[in-house]
Amino acid sequence: MSWFDRLKEGLKKTRDSLIGRIESVISSYRSIEPELIDEIEELLVTSDLGAETAMSIIDSVKEKVEEKGATEPSELRDLLQEELHRRLAGAEGEMKLRADGALTVVLITGVNGSGKTTTAAKLGQKYIAQGKEVVFAASDTFRAAAIEQLEEWGNRVGATVISHDIGADPSAVAYDALDHAQKNGSDLLFIDTAGRLQTKHNLMEELKKIDRVVERKLNRPADEKLLTIDATNGQNGISQAEKFDEALGLTGIVLTKLDGTAKGGVIFPIVEKFSVPVKFIGVGESAEDLHSFDKDQFIEALFE
Repeated sequence: MSWFDRLKEGLKKTRDSLIGRIESVISSYRSIEPELIDEIEELLVTSDLGAETAMSIIDSVKEKVEEKGATEPSELRDLLQEELHRRLAGAEGEMKLRADGALTVVLITGVNGSGKTTTAAKLGQKYIAQGKEVVFAASDTFRAAAIEQLEEWGNRVGATVISHDIGADPSAVAYDALDHAQKNGSDLLFIDTAGRLQTKHNLMEELKKIDRVVERKLNRPADEKLLTIDATNGQNGISQAEKFDEALGLTGIVLTKLDGTAKGGVIFPIVEKFSVPVKFIGVGESAEDLHSFDKDQFIEALFE
């Protein structure tokens, strides 16, 4: 199955709950009327775009309807598609890989259950397939299962895993992994941090400590500070992004589990509220189901 087919399948629930319902409403009208636009606005508000983003989208669509003198309901669908596409302008971003041959360091953060460890593993597998030497740092020392999971992934994909015992200092694991990667000329280091609620102060402070250790060891910040957001959490992802961005200064977002939710619309308020790009999206369990975000493909899959 091609990536686009995977994306279409992953977005099916969102497409059915959002675009499908909008098209059903549009088909019940013979012309563009205020009541039609009101119904579409209500559907957008309840689709995890959030009230603020939904109202902003509808206001823009109304302006275009007036500018073009559109009267056919089908034109409203096209204008909505154009507006959603426009909202994702600038949302894409490539992974920053060091061009000078130095070690690329990627900090993977997120709350428990967001797919954080799996994302680190899948990204590692992606670059190993390109011939890169990859190291994983098991800095989620609060959960034995997380350490075991990353070690299992390392064995599976051919990455070196640096780990300590459960309960060890997460920043010490990160330091040792950095030391190993630098001494062995590795290409990439993925640091899997402890899953934490963005509201837990002590855990967020621990995350900042890892970040400081990385910066001191490298004499520069980590190349990427990625936040994994579980799409099934909908609007709660906005709160997560705010807190993690405040703590770290995020460089990118990985939106996971789009296949298990009808809340894929959350990508729009995330992009609107943050200047941080969505670098990857995940629509399944296999490594092939994590892919660089492409706004054109996303909108096409959503409306097809």
